[in-house]
Amino acid sequence: MKNLLLLIALICYANLFAQDWDKPAITSWVFSDGTIGTYYVQGNYTPQSNGVEANVQKVSYNTNYSFVEATGMPSYTIGPYLDGNPNQADAQNYTFKIPLNPVVESGIKTTLGLGAQGVFINGTVVFNYADGRSYNNAGVWNQSAVYFENDGFDCAKGHPAGTAYHHHQNPTAFDLDTVIVEDVCTLYDSDGLYIMDPNTHSPLIGFAKDGFPIYGAYAYANTNGTGGVARMISGYELATNGTGTRTNGPSYATFANGAYEEDFVFTGNGHLDEHNGRFAITPEYPSGTYAYYATVDTNENSFYPYLIGPTFYGEVPGGSYGNSGIPGNVTVFDQNVLAVSEYSIDNGTIKMYPNPTSEIITLQINDILHPDLKVQLVDVNGKLIAEKILEKGSAICYFETTNLYNGTYFMVVNSGAKEKKTFKVLVNKKY
Repeated sequence: MKNLLLLIALICYANLFAQDWDKPAITSWVFSDGTIGTYYVQGNYTPQSNGVEANVQKVSYNTNYSFVEATGMPSYTIGPYLDGNPNQADAQNYTFKIPLNPVVESGIKTTLGLGAQGVFINGTVVFNYADGRSYNNAGVWNQSAVYFENDGFDCAKGHPAGTAYHHHQNPTAFDLDTVIVEDVCTLYDSDGLYIMDPNTHSPLIGFAKDGFPIYGAYAYANTNGTGGVARMISGYELATNGTGTRTNGPSYATFANGAYEEDFVFTGNGHLDEHNGRFAITPEYPSGTYAYYATVDTNENSFYPYLIGPTFYGEVPGGSYGNSGIPGNVTVFDQNVLAVSEYSIDNGTIKMYPNPTSEIITLQINDILHPDLKVQLVDVNGKLIAEKILEKGSAICYFETTNLYNGTYFMVVNSGAKEKKTFKVLVNKKY
């Protein structure tokens, strides 16, 4: 009988452990591999090392919470900030406490404040829509950071507050939007956290303070996981057509419609509720979850309320967010569980374009959790022409065709495991 009870206890313990560590709030992080962050100095187009280890350093957990330790520094190149922002991002000593079993707030919903309101999977922080100012400092007509600070965002749509780098909006590169509203990437290129793909469910890109996940701009059209993929449309719309004068506020001729929070009104006509989320099936939550989405318009430009808000859907734990203590009874998550040898290249969507090409070959992977990938360009005889490493957390690599003859080549992507993927590309330069 004792042996039977012991066996039952072990089975229950094993099931409990599996249920705990396999939760996305424990496993879905971009862990540090020793990569050091880089930044641009205005006028110098070569990234400089800032000496700070990028991404997430450590994750531990107990029954109720995941504890995420990070420097707040992304692995993609940041800066410069062309609005004259004198700050330079530096290491933060973050510890984020993420509820593993988030609970819907049944009472009055918590309003988002200034500062960190969530964390992206690389350890950088989520800010709300605001820059903390209002028209004539009257406390109404609250300014949108996405509008008023647009000139100060780097290519990845981020900037520092003090030394804390953060994003107010969809953390993708400006030059990958359908319509480009900021040309900083022309001189200071950066990948951003992920790449929007209208044909693929966007990755899980972070967690809000209440523990519910944040996804990118595209998701399953229907909440039950069917209907293909669609852009998640905000439930907010511009309240007017942008003519005349805002009541007790600036004219639209002075500041464009959408510059202030009060320019938007919730209509419920989009996919998302007033918190910028919905309950739906996602790749990481096959049984469904409430989730927030990074909202963009038809041009893939950021649209209010951008990430979360203006209120949280779930209960928000008390305490200082990003500065949580770690209790003694935690288990440290072993990131080696997510071994490279178990990675299948087909887990992520890999694209190569343009094809045919005349100047450059671009390889894009829509999976920010991939390991280092070896990318080789070979000719029809199998001769190696060039080789690059698409580092973990990166999304794009390029090959120039300057020294290539016209003809057929092959791009071979290898994860270091047993699998590889090969693309055929035609080089057709116009001499």
